[in-house]
Amino acid sequence: MIEVVVSRLGLDSTTQSYVIVLQEKGGNRLLPIWIGQPEAESIVMQMHNIKRARPLTHDLCKSLIIGMGGALRRVQITRVEKNTYFAELHISRGDSLVQVDARPSDSIAIALRLSAPIFAAESLLTAVEADDEESASETSFPDAAPPDESGELSPEQLKEYLEHLRPEDFGKFNL
Repeated sequence: MIEVVVSRLGLDSTTQSYVIVLQEKGGNRLLPIWIGQPEAESIVMQMHNIKRARPLTHDLCKSLIIGMGGALRRVQITRVEKNTYFAELHISRGDSLVQVDARPSDSIAIALRLSAPIFAAESLLTAVEADDEESASETSFPDAAPPDESGELSPEQLKEYLEHLRPEDFGKFNL
């Protein structure tokens, strides 16, 4: 397993699906994963420290893990089968470790909330060629509409933000 970090999030204009790009920590290999809109919104909200009045599902998962005396030790993206990625949450509580099957998008959203490391099977990483001097490790997000006075984006602002992400916002890679 290779440690990865969230590098970019964007909209694939050909499929109108969101893509999260994980990058090898300290390296150039990437793992693009197509995810749903709710998970993309949850990840963007966490990365931009945007809070809702009520907890989202991933916030609830964080509260459950902590409330039950557990700690998220790591997330592992283990394999892909028939275009479906598989992941595991590794949760410790006392001396026991539990591995929970989960979707990578949910796992990433929860890992970001708990500052847990994310790992991917080496076979899933794709080599990239750098076309410019911009570091591939920089996160690229277009500017969102300003939040309201509570510091929260409205659902319309968040939707508009996500809809304006472009493939160029997450760099070039070969699939």
